[in-house]
Amino acid sequence: MASVNTNYGALVALQSLNQTTKELDQVQNRISTGLKVATAKDNGAVFAIAQQQRGRVAALASVNDGIARASSTIDVALSAGQSISDLLIQLKDKAVAAQAGDLSTDQRAALSADFSALRSQINQIAGAATFNGANLVAAGGANLSVLMSDLSGATTGRQVASTAIAGTVPALSAYVVGNGSVTAAEDSIFSLNGVAIGTVDITATMTIADYLTAVSTATGGRVSASYNQTNGQFTYVAPEAVITTNELSIATGTPANNRSWLGQGVAAGAVTNSAVTTSVTDLDFTVDGAGALATVTSALSLSNVSNAESASAAIDTAATLLNKQLATLGSQAKALDVQKTFLGKLSDSIEAGIGNLVDADLAKESARLQSLQVKQQLGAQALSIANSAPSIVLSFFR
Repeated sequence: MASVNTNYGALVALQSLNQTTKELDQVQNRISTGLKVATAKDNGAVFAIAQQQRGRVAALASVNDGIARASSTIDVALSAGQSISDLLIQLKDKAVAAQAGDLSTDQRAALSADFSALRSQINQIAGAATFNGANLVAAGGANLSVLMSDLSGATTGRQVASTAIAGTVPALSAYVVGNGSVTAAEDSIFSLNGVAIGTVDITATMTIADYLTAVSTATGGRVSASYNQTNGQFTYVAPEAVITTNELSIATGTPANNRSWLGQGVAAGAVTNSAVTTSVTDLDFTVDGAGALATVTSALSLSNVSNAESASAAIDTAATLLNKQLATLGSQAKALDVQKTFLGKLSDSIEAGIGNLVDADLAKESARLQSLQVKQQLGAQALSIANSAPSIVLSFFR
């Protein structure tokens, strides 16, 4: 039917052109931003995941910055320690030289003056070994706590504990029940949210260590158990939900013969998350201090052969302990470097994952742009043709 009131062809052509224009705007936005998901409007779920991972990348950068500061603090401490170790070698040299019995008074005085001057430099070096306000080798310092990860080290969940018993507490190597008093019905049933997930069959020869292993095995690792030999208390931890334990056929008698010390499970609260940190131990490389150089005191003297021998022995003791502590400090520095390298790689991997989620394929979008531009031109032409169709009606009245 020919009509001047309704042009269905033009409506269809207009809808198609509008859709093409919408797609063209989307492609142009992807090309200009380089992102296929730039806002939550583009893809809410993917945008949320990407934002969460961007937050983690930022957290990893902060952790890396903290490790870098700690590494610098340790490097300064190591430099000071090495310098002090070199000074101890020189002090040893002076002490050995002073053990000669043919030295004149002037010669011994000169050695003593050099010895005192070298010793005084030790505290100067230790006091100056400060980075960002932290000093690991001067007296009165504090341990350096370093955050090692953006994620916590503990598992969120629930734990329950058995009732502690008084008196004799069985050791890990002791029988769980003792004296063979267990019956076939006695076992531990573990449940999560009311659903049984595992049963441990207790035997007369099962040790506490065996029982702890059996808990993890029977529950497929979903529950772990530990034992406090001080009070005879078991603690059960489940990361998933609230855990309950059911002890069946509890016998009577003394704790050594009584399964009741396994305990009926009672709520002990949530297992909280804790940050993954490492502590770099504060050291003391000062003269007259309480650390590695405790034997190197201001009282050491080279005034005679006997004093020189004592000074030499004291320096040997200090040098051995100092070098040992430097080795430990160096190992801690290396561990921080390894963690820093790992976190850098982890951050790069996460950023690559974010890119996989939100980055646009510009080669593909470029080809699509050209296709849509042609499609837009054709759509405009089709709309023009459709709009001219009603003019045919005029020929009916000629």
